[in-house]
Amino acid sequence: MRTFSLLKGQPVFASNTGAKIAEVTDLCITNEGVVKGLLVKKGVFFKQSYFLDIQDVASFGGDGVIIENDNFLEKLKTNPEYTLHHQHSLNGKMLISKSGESLGLLEDVYFHEELGTIVGYEITDGFFSDITEGKQIVKSDKPPAIGKDAIIVDVNHT
Repeated sequence: MRTFSLLKGQPVFASNTGAKIAEVTDLCITNEGVVKGLLVKKGVFFKQSYFLDIQDVASFGGDGVIIENDNFLEKLKTNPEYTLHHQHSLNGKMLISKSGESLGLLEDVYFHEELGTIVGYEITDGFFSDITEGKQIVKSDKPPAIGKDAIIVDVNHT
């Protein structure tokens, strides 16, 4: 399990050549709150966006993502349903519990790399609150309801 902020900017390597072929830029998230894949940039001067299905990742390391070869990268034809930072961004969206309590603004997600399931949300109440109280983590075992105005989560009370 890791946060997306630890994954962002990591290189993507092809295990058949050992070459760095791309760099992770974002998560592609479905309406059901499942991480379907990674948005990666490839190229030297004119970087283009590609989709990498999470099922095609051989391993998520501390210093890079390994795939078998660059044939797994698909040219991005249509925009993903949701991303964390790009189009249809979830970053900064209000997180609300199923009981109607405002939890804060979404800043990062915790997810199981192999399964693509989001298991936690890092939220913020603003810069000063983050400094004095730290960032808060909301855990949830159930998929969120992602809407235009907010993300509704079933909060685990442990």
